[in-house]
Amino acid sequence: MEGQIVKIISNLYTVKVGSELFECSARGKFRELKISPIVGDIVVINKEEKWIKEIKPRKNELKRPIIANVDMALIITSVKKPDLSLNLLDKLLSNILFNKIEPVICFTKIDLLTFKEKLALNKIIAYYKKIGIKVVTNKELKKLKKIMSKKIVVLTGQTGAGKSSLINKLSKELNLATNPISEALGRGKHTTRHVELFKIEDFYIADTPGFSSLDFDNMTEIDLKESFIEFNDYECPFKDCLHENERDCAIKDAVRNKKILKSRYDNYRKFLREVK
Repeated sequence: MEGQIVKIISNLYTVKVGSELFECSARGKFRELKISPIVGDIVVINKEEKWIKEIKPRKNELKRPIIANVDMALIITSVKKPDLSLNLLDKLLSNILFNKIEPVICFTKIDLLTFKEKLALNKIIAYYKKIGIKVVTNKELKKLKKIMSKKIVVLTGQTGAGKSSLINKLSKELNLATNPISEALGRGKHTTRHVELFKIEDFYIADTPGFSSLDFDNMTEIDLKESFIEFNDYECPFKDCLHENERDCAIKDAVRNKKILKSRYDNYRKFLREVK
């Protein structure tokens, strides 16, 4: 029987087949093949023996959070407590776009901003929309549900940004655990301990453990450059231009002329050093 892994706790895999759930173990052969079943995997199981026999090829895979076969990644981005991190936001965008998954930015805690801070945030929102990325807030539940309709969506973002809280707003039945922000640390406390897919109306959504750091596993310098999608609108004299120290770089000109957000370019250069 073929189904999808919707939860993993320890070495027990919950596989959904139609409307039924089966608690399964994984065959030892996967260790030999150096493959680990992950949430989102389409698998073949033996119903009677409760074994996962086969993992079907994945259309995509994220390393952080660890999940496969998703259609959309909703980046939950706090603007206060914890403070807005454009560095982490851009890093997530690069990873998600590299894995050929549609990103959507969801800003949370906007009510904590001052009027001046909201004006600054509006400019940032306008820029991301201009380059073709959907942006919403956690107050726009109807809009969010429409965007996520008939999709498998993974929630990702820093600890304390409000991932579990958003799921609770989308579905009152789930009532996931949430914790307050640590005032001493200035960041959230982990509440989600594992990746799990939940069905809400006509879409599936995956709550994931939060984090505060991320790397660029398997990405090359060219991969990183291409993940900054607005760079593709400009043509440099040299095709292999990395937009770093090269002369006559169209990207650097666009930054100087305020056509490209300076924080985006600064983050790109930081990421490029990491990749190198």
